[in-house]
Amino acid sequence: MLKRVLISQPRPAVLEKSPFFELSTKHKVEVDYKPLIRVVGVTLKEFRAQRIEILDHTAVIFTSRTTVDSFFKICEEARITVPETMKYICNTEAVALYLQKYIVYRKRKISFADGTFTNLLELIIKHKSERFLLALSEPHKPELPETLEKLKMNFNPVILARTVAADMSDMKPADYDVMALYSPSDVKSVVENYSVEELPVIATFGEATLRVALEAGMKVKAAAPSPEAPSMAKALDIYIAKVKKGEQVADVEIHTDDAKEEFIRTQQNKLAKKSRVRSTTTTEKK
Repeated sequence: MLKRVLISQPRPAVLEKSPFFELSTKHKVEVDYKPLIRVVGVTLKEFRAQRIEILDHTAVIFTSRTTVDSFFKICEEARITVPETMKYICNTEAVALYLQKYIVYRKRKISFADGTFTNLLELIIKHKSERFLLALSEPHKPELPETLEKLKMNFNPVILARTVAADMSDMKPADYDVMALYSPSDVKSVVENYSVEELPVIATFGEATLRVALEAGMKVKAAAPSPEAPSMAKALDIYIAKVKKGEQVADVEIHTDDAKEEFIRTQQNKLAKKSRVRSTTTTEKK
C-alpha cells in the first residue's frame, strides 16, 4: 500500500493551500517536504573570471529569482550602475514582478512570457535588436543558449548562481514509496548520496529532469507536465489512483517535442529571410 511521498520542495507556508494537501487527503498518504538542493549566487571573483561586462548589454534575460538577486548583488559589489535604459525579459510574470525588489516596474522596460519555452523565445525575437545578457544557474538546461545560438541572436551567457546539494543525512529513501524530483540537480543530489537500488519509485517534473533520471537508471513511474498531468500533483494523483486499483503502471519514456523543434526551425527561417531582405536592400542602396 502506498503510504508516504517525498516532495523535493520547501514546505508551503500555508499547507492547506498546497495541491499536495488535497492529494494527501484524497488518497490518505503522508506528504513530506524536503529540498534536496539549494541555489547560491556566485561571488564577485567568480563573476569576474567569466570576463563579462554587464554594461556592454542592453537587455537581461532572467529565468529565475535567484539569478535576479545575484545580478543586482554583483552590480552592487562591483559598483556598477545599471542604466535606466536596460531592458529585462523574464520567463514568467512572477520573475518579472520580483524585479520590483530592485527597480521601478515599468512595462516598457520589463517583458515577461507565460512560462513556456516557445513564448519566451518569441519575446526575445521581438527584441532581437538588443544585446542580451543571458543570466543562468549552473547546472542549467542548454536548450535556451543553444537555440539563441541557432537563431544568431546577439547574446552572452553568464553564470550567476550555482546549485549545491542540501544535507540529506537525515533522509532514508526506504521510508518513502515515491520521491518527486523537480530538476536535474535534484537527481544528481540523490545519486551522489544513495545507490539507485535504494530508491523508491520516482516522479519527475520537466523533460530535462526525466531524461537525467532515466540515464541514472531510476524507476520513473510518473512525470509532468503532460496533457493529462500539467502539474506534479496531478501526475502523482494519477499514479496513486492506478496503484490503489491494482493496475500495472508502465515506466515513463522520453518523447521528443516535435512541435517545439518545428517552432525553432520556423523562427530560424523567418530570421534568415529577414536578414537576406535587409542585405539585399543595403546592396541596392549602395
